[in-house]
Amino acid sequence: MNERSNLSMATEDVLRVELEVFRREHRDLDEAIQALEEKPTADPLTIRRLKKQKLVLKDKISLIEDRLLPDIIA
Repeated sequence: MNERSNLSMATEDVLRVELEVFRREHRDLDEAIQALEEKPTADPLTIRRLKKQKLVLKDKISLIEDRLLPDIIA
């Protein structure tokens, strides 16, 4: 049973690291989008692609958060 709890903790640690990486990437994309939107010569297609990537990251973040903090029915 001890091995299983160690494996569970290792998996949780990996998920926490992935979560932080995805959050950082999400913030970076947000900053990049804002910078591009401020430019008058910004390419709308590039902005749309970055926004789509940002949404994909948001979904990944939500999935990891759900795995780390499952709903508890009271």
